[in-house]
Amino acid sequence: MFELHNNTVLPDHLRNCVVAIGNFDGVHRGHQALLAQTQEIAKRLGKPWGVVTFEPHPRTFFRPEQPAFRLTPHALKLRLLKALGADFVSVVDFDAELAALSPEDFIVQQLDHKLGATHVVAGFDFHFGKGRKGNLDSLRGHGFEVTRVSEVTEEGAGDLAFSSSNIRNALRQGQISQASQELGYDWTILGTVVPGDQRGRTIGFPTANIIVENGVEPARGIYATFVREVDHPEPLWMGAGYFGDRPTFNTNRTFLEVYILDETLDLYGRQLLVSFVELIRPDQSFTSVDALIAQMKDDCKNARKILSARKTARFPLAKLQAAGKI
Repeated sequence: MFELHNNTVLPDHLRNCVVAIGNFDGVHRGHQALLAQTQEIAKRLGKPWGVVTFEPHPRTFFRPEQPAFRLTPHALKLRLLKALGADFVSVVDFDAELAALSPEDFIVQQLDHKLGATHVVAGFDFHFGKGRKGNLDSLRGHGFEVTRVSEVTEEGAGDLAFSSSNIRNALRQGQISQASQELGYDWTILGTVVPGDQRGRTIGFPTANIIVENGVEPARGIYATFVREVDHPEPLWMGAGYFGDRPTFNTNRTFLEVYILDETLDLYGRQLLVSFVELIRPDQSFTSVDALIAQMKDDCKNARKILSARKTARFPLAKLQAAGKI
């Protein structure tokens, strides 16, 4: 998959393309439906297809004092888009210059000159340019073929639409199965293992510590997780993951740490994909280290039981995730 940044122009063999445009945070099932439609149009027309997205998330630019809970930070979003078959991704820098750009200038710079796009696919409520004055009619006015994708809802669930906001709220409340249902795969954190304070090792549970982006805020607690190393589909490890600030030890810092079941591994410096399957219990404080150790043994037993009983993946991205292709 070809990735473009800044003023890079798309190579000739990828121009005259069909593009999907949006933030696509989470690349959830609504996004996947839009991307699948983009791919179908491109296939019918015999053209390449790609994605136009923005970095950082616009909310980060407009409200920097409130870090956004990004479901899929940049590196993970690219992996998901690649898995879905995009020929290229154009990453548009969302900065003051872009925010001040008129819809007309955005079209000319980002879609015409940079990509040579001929067909644009976007959601029904897509707006762009200064003051969000650009819309799908603006694109038609510049000669683009435009496909408007309606809101995508869960079949049999009334008017419940797939929504990044709903998924974030589900994760904040520890409703992992609900988040997975809307995402179409297990919500995942990608990060590099860094040295911790070695406390887990001293109590018999050495953990892999991962720094997460500011704003990421699932419910604090213990999770059943699957863990694999980036770009290595095997082995797939079972793990008990902890997201929280270790109230027993008064650290006042937020951690993601994972204890790999049945393995003794040196993972420092390695990139891992940690996929959240189920919340085992909320975070809590213990009166003694011995009480914590006893609870951790139960947590590991519960994690193994949950992960061993995991059903076959149902949705396309979940199948790709299970096969180690994300």
